[in-house]
Amino acid sequence: MPDKGSAAPAPDFWSVASGPGRSPEDAPEREGPASVPPGNPTVTALWEQFPDGVRRNRVCAGDEDVVYIDPERVTEILGWLHETPDQQYDHLADVTAVDYGGGRPIEVVYQLWSIPHRAALRVKCELPLDGLEIDSVTGIWVGADWLEREVYDLFGVNFRGHPDLRRILMPENYAEGHPLRKDFPLRGRFSRAEQTRRALTQDPEDYYMPGEIGERTPQVVGSGADGGDEAVGG
Repeated sequence: MPDKGSAAPAPDFWSVASGPGRSPEDAPEREGPASVPPGNPTVTALWEQFPDGVRRNRVCAGDEDVVYIDPERVTEILGWLHETPDQQYDHLADVTAVDYGGGRPIEVVYQLWSIPHRAALRVKCELPLDGLEIDSVTGIWVGADWLEREVYDLFGVNFRGHPDLRRILMPENYAEGHPLRKDFPLRGRFSRAEQTRRALTQDPEDYYMPGEIGERTPQVVGSGADGGDEAVGG
């Protein structure tokens, strides 16, 4: 916190995004593998433990520590953060992604909390657009299951080793792409005729268990039903 009467440092918005109406080419150049000296003990420990796995670190929004790591070592590094007694990042608060557009890599973001040590850390992995694959962390945090499915659904990132990787928000047969990608048109891609055709030809077994299908089978009541006009269940 700045001393009384001193000016607070200007927030570094370039660490978060290029900003509205700005192109990525306008961003200032960065020097060195780390933009700021590691002050967070966890960040310092990561640099020492994984000198070839940590790519750089930032401090965003004033006090948010962000560490960029090698995506090929994501389970190794995050597993270390989870299991090491001095770290114990036991809570995975979120897995999400960011697409800044302009051909830049998509960032997969892990928001971690250490409840025993009352600490927070954000870890990011940059994936090139032609290689949107990364190992699943469901083996470390079971709660990553649906979070990774959402990133897969909306950004197209494939999580290797995920136990049930399929869409979670969009229909499974949705073929128009990934709605949170910058290359997805603002007006979307929608064909009412095509959506109607798919709805009429879909297999109910893809959406219901066999027992549920039986429960949802409509019953004919009245003169067309077996047994005449007898009420159902009578």
